[in-house]
Amino acid sequence: MLREGSLSRVTAEYVPVVAAVREAVAAAFGPELLHSAYLFGSIPRGTAVAGRSDLDLLLALHREPTDADQATANELLATLEARCPQLNGGSVLLFSTERLLSDLERYDLGWFLACLCTPLLGPDLAERLPRYRLDGMLARETNGDLAEFLPRWRERAANGAELTTLSRGAARKIVRTGFTLVMPRRQGWTSDLAESAAVFAQYYPERGAQMRAAAGIARTGSPDPADLALLLDELGPWLATEYMAVHGPKSPRP
Repeated sequence: MLREGSLSRVTAEYVPVVAAVREAVAAAFGPELLHSAYLFGSIPRGTAVAGRSDLDLLLALHREPTDADQATANELLATLEARCPQLNGGSVLLFSTERLLSDLERYDLGWFLACLCTPLLGPDLAERLPRYRLDGMLARETNGDLAEFLPRWRERAANGAELTTLSRGAARKIVRTGFTLVMPRRQGWTSDLAESAAVFAQYYPERGAQMRAAAGIARTGSPDPADLALLLDELGPWLATEYMAVHGPKSPRP
């Protein structure tokens, strides 16, 4: 599987954003701590929409990240969002190089870095990872943990979590899980949520309408409790059971 993004695909409107990100990351995380930095999501895919798309970063550190490192990352994201009106939120993922290259993460975080992340700074860790195939092993290790998320989402809802944010995150996970359920049969990759739902519906037409609804929720989130119920009480539990039957559970983490 080839990388889906590239700096050459960044649109003209986002070229200065990428330059600002590179400068800010280097300043916030010096060479003693930062091994390499990567973009993922719509910006390196060339599909970002100004004012609607977020900034997604992965930083590989020479050691395990600390709470202080995460605070620095949060401050970095806030600064970039303030400087770049094209951005609408985002995320900064922090991992040690040891974890990213570990056998346990080879078909999850390792695959994510090698295939869905675009190098921005430093040596590319993908050169130390294998070439990946869209097979059952990859399906199991990327999304074979949906059953673990469902009770967490229900607990958050019961504790008064903001429904729009909760439903958006849950829907994204569910749509991606639906796609990777059928990915080995399709033998193709997409990160587009609408396309993911459409591909899933080809193999499970009886659940197609629900997955398309989930893809809609994944784009903007929904404050409607009925939409959250669709995700957590109907589509999600069925999908977790089907995934387990087809691919099995993800390897347990410490």
